[in-house]
Amino acid sequence: MKQKPYLNHEDARRIAAAAEAEALRHGWGVTIAIVDDGGHLLWLQRLDGAAPISAHIAPAKARTAALGRRESKGYEEMINNGRAAFLSAPSLEGMLEGGVPALVDGHCVGAVGVSGVKSAEDAQIARAGLAALMP
Repeated sequence: MKQKPYLNHEDARRIAAAAEAEALRHGWGVTIAIVDDGGHLLWLQRLDGAAPISAHIAPAKARTAALGRRESKGYEEMINNGRAAFLSAPSLEGMLEGGVPALVDGHCVGAVGVSGVKSAEDAQIARAGLAALMP
């Protein structure tokens, strides 16, 4: 049987702290969601000033990135380039930039989704959070 790494509570806490620090450094009110490799929510943090809807969008972006094992931006680009059929993909609701998979030793162990500012800034926060996984 093969073994693979996985996110634990301490990993989620470190990712969230680093993502929060990035958001606060810029004064961005966002929601940060962290999911495992199956898209199941491990962490949800809504910073002061984040719109209520961001608490729904951030986990959807994270789930999309984890299940697809790619950044959610890729789905947004496919749709914007005319592949509207992707809108009917099952279980993928967050097909907007801001979901970034957590890749460790070639395995997707989960993802971070952020919502609340411009999509590229959401992704910037997610990447800053994931940087905390690397030693």
